[in-house]
Amino acid sequence: MSPREVAEALLRRWYVLVFALVLTAAGAYQVLHPAPRFLSSAVVVLKPPVTGNQPNQLTNLQPPLATLSYGVIQQLESPEGRRELAAAGVHGSYQLIPRNSGTSATPRYLIPSLQVQVKGASAAEADTAVSRVIDVYTRHVTELQEAQGIAADARISASVLVAPSAAPVQGTRTRALAGTALLGGIGGMLATLWFDRFALRRRSRKDGSPERPRPVEELAVAG
Repeated sequence: MSPREVAEALLRRWYVLVFALVLTAAGAYQVLHPAPRFLSSAVVVLKPPVTGNQPNQLTNLQPPLATLSYGVIQQLESPEGRRELAAAGVHGSYQLIPRNSGTSATPRYLIPSLQVQVKGASAAEADTAVSRVIDVYTRHVTELQEAQGIAADARISASVLVAPSAAPVQGTRTRALAGTALLGGIGGMLATLWFDRFALRRRSRKDGSPERPRPVEELAVAG
């Protein structure tokens, strides 16, 4: 189609274009007024048992503790682990982020700390979900040691280093609004052109002969 034919089709089916613009405006409103979302975050660390030589557990964070922590994280990120977290009441989007002393290409887990992040519809919901993730993580650490027959006073323990704290999630509304406007404009124009061609074909089949689209000038004179 030539630019002239496109313009004439858009003018003939202006009501389809208006309907598409209304839908785009509704989508833009949702972008400008999104439902509130909160991100809660907490930090958990694995601590070795207290000994006479190392009374301060935080000064004896050895790499094997990080290996144990990473193993538990992998368990929780497996399909079974995700089902376990869902059964515990964790239904929002969540992340388990171990402390990486290396790079993204060659990670090195030397410090046994874990950052837990959960998104929720409210601050209380997100904080509660983080606490439940920590509970499941702690239970796995305990069960692994129980299976090895380690005495309670000689076990590694999980401790909350930074308590769960939620903050509102701020999205990039400018990009989202521009994307909505672009998709709405292109989609509305394509829908209008498709509907125009569909209507003309349907009319030509009803009349028994193909109908040539009438230019806008002819429509104006006929009106």
